[in-house]
Amino acid sequence: MQWTLVVPLKALARAKSRLADTVGDGVRPGLALAFAQDTVAAALACPAVRDVVVVTDDARAGRELTALGAAVVADEPGGGLNTALTHAAAAVRAARPESALAALNADLPALRPVELARVLEAAAQFPRAFLADAAGIGTTLLTAAPGRELRPAFGADSRALHSASGAVELRLAAVESVRQDVDTGDDLRAALALGLGPRTAAVAERLLIAGQ
Repeated sequence: MQWTLVVPLKALARAKSRLADTVGDGVRPGLALAFAQDTVAAALACPAVRDVVVVTDDARAGRELTALGAAVVADEPGGGLNTALTHAAAAVRAARPESALAALNADLPALRPVELARVLEAAAQFPRAFLADAAGIGTTLLTAAPGRELRPAFGADSRALHSASGAVELRLAAVESVRQDVDTGDDLRAALALGLGPRTAAVAERLLIAGQ
């Protein structure tokens, strides 16, 4: 099964505010963009991924992610994360009604294509499925088989919400890079231990040099 991945990305100026204790205001937009670039590049390198659609109203992010090979859909409803995902999923399905869809977080800077392929292969066995984040509270990936609605419920306690919605939780070993999203300084250090993508690694190196 080939998947279309939908990746939501808020305006870079407002992204990753919980990293304020680790990263300065002037650096956070560039770091959030690096997260998204490494996430999208790794997703596009996954053999199970047909294409990636980024939903964002950020012009800079749109340009940079288009250059990597992603398509960009404007966040026309402007109603938050789940509304953006529903809008983008509808746009994909309007063009290809039988597409298999997956919503993927934009902040997975250690994402490995082989691990993403393993998760998508497991998800293909179910009408809807999801993968919990490393903290065990949120969700990093939600899938919908052809003909099924995505029904995203990202945000606080999304693991419980997606489970309650009938999506099957994928319990897989050795897919840490697909679970490790980055919201805090501790998350960033955990992703660093897994091995960051090149763009995030370059920003992280500058941060380390500046902190010496």
